Amino acid sequence: MTIHATARKIKRSFTLTPDSMAFVRETRRRRRARSDSEALDLLLQESRQARKLEEIDAAYKDYYDNASDEELQEQREWAEQTGPNMFIGIPE
Repeated sequence: MTIHATARKIKRSFTLTPDSMAFVRETRRRRRARSDSEALDLLLQESRQARKLEEIDAAYKDYYDNASDEELQEQREWAEQTGPNMFIGIPE
């Protein structure tokens, strides 16, 4: 973590089970974190990112579950026309 990120931290105290503590220590070792606190923060960041992805996936699912046949057909046609040309001019 950067010095700037460290300056914005809030000191808290938590009680964890031995299994949770072992997981934090393993994460610290695996991710080469400087402290258990940093390892726990990394785990929480990963959890937040996973939740955001789940929310995005749910929004896509909701959209496609509720889209009309007309909307879906329009998207299929657009994809068929655009798909082969989408990467023209982009270096490989």
